Amino acid sequence: MLACPVCGAALHADAAGLRCAAGHGFDRARQGHVTLLPPNGSPHDGDSAAMVADRAGFLAAGHYAGITAALADAVLAGGPPGTLLDAGGGTGAHLAGVLDRTPDAVGVVLDASRYAARRAARAHPRAMAVVADSWARWPVRDAAVDRVLVVFAPRNGAETARVLRPGGRLVVVTPAADHLTELVGPLGLLTVDPAKADRLAASLGPHLRPVGTTPHRERLVLDHAAVRTLVGMGPHARHLAEEELAARIAALPPQVGVTVAVDVGSWQQDPAT
Repeated sequence: MLACPVCGAALHADAAGLRCAAGHGFDRARQGHVTLLPPNGSPHDGDSAAMVADRAGFLAAGHYAGITAALADAVLAGGPPGTLLDAGGGTGAHLAGVLDRTPDAVGVVLDASRYAARRAARAHPRAMAVVADSWARWPVRDAAVDRVLVVFAPRNGAETARVLRPGGRLVVVTPAADHLTELVGPLGLLTVDPAKADRLAASLGPHLRPVGTTPHRERLVLDHAAVRTLVGMGPHARHLAEEELAARIAALPPQVGVTVAVDVGSWQQDPAT
């Protein structure tokens, strides 16, 4: 599935890491991940160690298990896949949940954060983690992937279309307008762009055909510690001072009802491509 970021040739695993036929080598880090960047390349800033730790804790508690299940349902709707690519996949928790439902599949997490990749490398026995730039050419071979997953992460329509096999699908999870609505005002969180769905269609439409979108709604009850990790794991963490966030969370009821509202959309590569 993976391609050399220097010459584009197929990569194969050896005892040290990954190698291509031209001799370009990429060693496996002590934590298990591999960095696949072009010469002199560096990824966009990825999530910090603190953000990744918050995400790992929140997801490990099972709060977004419903989202993972909805993602897996959409992945399987097009038939059982053999290869999965989670672009911007963070800790690999969502991919791991999908792999548990697809026993014959293997998966790769691409993420710009080395902190996320360290965790993703241990997320599932049939998954590996790669540090790469989601906005540059992905270190993935043409038409090598059955499903691309994007959960709360930016979409790269051109690269998705390039790596998908004919008939392959992209499954995207995006927040709906009322996602976490009970926390937005009290905590000063970022709101969902009302034009998000239109922007999604505009970015993917030139490359893939829409299959359909399924809404997923549920209600969580979170204590203050869970609320703090929820805020800390996402983009809100970059916009709130820790002291201000702590004061606002302290003013909440001890148990907070929170709406989880996402849309799970599927887009397909033309089978004739």
